[in-house]
Amino acid sequence: MHNHGGEIYGHHYRLDYSVNVNCMGTPESVIRAAARGAALSARYPDVNCRELRTALASFLNIKEDQIVFGNGAADVIFSAILAWKPKTVLVPAPTFAEYEQAARVVDARMKYYILKEENEFRLDRGFLDELTPDVDMVFLCNPNNPTGQAVEKDDLLAIADRCAENGIFLVVDECFNEFLEEPKAYSLLGELEKYENLMILKAFTKTYAMAGLRLGYGLCANRAFMEKMAECSQPWSVSIPAQFAGVAALKETEYVAESMKHLRKESIFLKGELIRLGFRVYDSRANYIFFKAAPDLKQACGERGILIRDCSNYKGLAPGYFRICVKKHEENLELVRVLEEIVNG
Repeated sequence: MHNHGGEIYGHHYRLDYSVNVNCMGTPESVIRAAARGAALSARYPDVNCRELRTALASFLNIKEDQIVFGNGAADVIFSAILAWKPKTVLVPAPTFAEYEQAARVVDARMKYYILKEENEFRLDRGFLDELTPDVDMVFLCNPNNPTGQAVEKDDLLAIADRCAENGIFLVVDECFNEFLEEPKAYSLLGELEKYENLMILKAFTKTYAMAGLRLGYGLCANRAFMEKMAECSQPWSVSIPAQFAGVAALKETEYVAESMKHLRKESIFLKGELIRLGFRVYDSRANYIFFKAAPDLKQACGERGILIRDCSNYKGLAPGYFRICVKKHEENLELVRVLEEIVNG
């Protein structure tokens, strides 16, 4: 069930290319803040995350009561499902597996909109035709995991309008949005007040390399739904170290800017090298690269101490599809060396 990247426990490895956190590592200020929080472990966390809530609302320029926090974005997904209790959930395929896993908790029926390889796994306008009154909830990952394809704002607005017309609750997962060159051009963040049936998912996990601290959040203007979500959530889901770390992370604007500059340069380098080696590379926009190769590539990399993400367990994908993150140049050079060794036998 929990087949993800970052499966480092129990494995011997040199480089982990299977997980998509910021390759620049956790900022020192965040580590120090988490340590201060850990020193207060005898206390219960602030159940309302007051300091973090105020800081995040100011950072995003939204109202404080439009934020719900969780133990990572996955925790918020489960709470949203439990609050809405959909009978039918629609998702594109392939996409992040937790949407379906959460839907199974309430015995929801799954509907899939299969993304086509000949269209580079992009979401096309045909998706609008699937937004019918028999659908209760839609999950849309933007940019999508694992393909890295992103839906532009005009198309997102068309989807949001159709969902509003048909009483469908729309959840847009923007956890990788900050890695896009123009994040606002692919976001519905400014539309919360317009759509009461909209929730945006975000997390500190990827942007600030805080996967182990578990801090995610949902944004929604529907007060009744947010109150219902609170009833469906455990009261102390966000630890003191995570709350302190989140406040510190929001101040790391230079770290984020430098990370994005590095990512774009190294992403171009890695894509070029993968193409040179004969792999089928797709136009991933986030901090990871989606490509097609021989089905045994994961095993071959693993034997050489490198972990990559085998995407064959995603709905709509067969063996031979892989995802790798973008790391620092020296590490990327080593990955290319290993891949070249594998290709050339």
